[in-house]
Amino acid sequence: MTNDSPGARHWLLRDLPYAAMLALAVGGIVLTSFRGPTTYYYWMALAPLYGLICIISGWRHLDTGAGHMQLAVTQALHWFAFVAAMWLMFLPEVRGVVNDNATSLTLLIMLALGTFVAGVHARAWRICAVGVFLAAAVPAVAWIQESAMLLLVGALLLLAVGLAFWWMWRRESGRP
Repeated sequence: MTNDSPGARHWLLRDLPYAAMLALAVGGIVLTSFRGPTTYYYWMALAPLYGLICIISGWRHLDTGAGHMQLAVTQALHWFAFVAAMWLMFLPEVRGVVNDNATSLTLLIMLALGTFVAGVHARAWRICAVGVFLAAAVPAVAWIQESAMLLLVGALLLLAVGLAFWWMWRRESGRP
């Protein structure tokens, strides 16, 4: 048991930031369906956090102070450009033309591209993998947004059938 613990702890410390990146992106998608300043601030805070994770991930691949400085400047400029593009998406003139579903998909596409490119610059394949996963999730998110009512009805139908079978099983087995 003790041999597994350090390995699991190492894996958790190594891969937790990338899992957090994915979870935060999903949270942003869900939050974007609501209007209000919270959505704006969430996405604006997400980019610097992603940038910090990219810098930390790429730091160990570099040996020199100049390399570290170049990584930090490149990532800062990269994520600043991403924040500027997001800011454009949240301008009232744009929000008046683009609906919430399109906004959330656009932000996810931008985040996927930005994450992948940041991973390339940081020489961190796990960051690139997060970007690829986010890009692959775009069609799924679009389908879910389009089919939300269908999914809700399907889930309720499955729940009703499950409850009916459970009720019949309890009735036949003579349990109260």
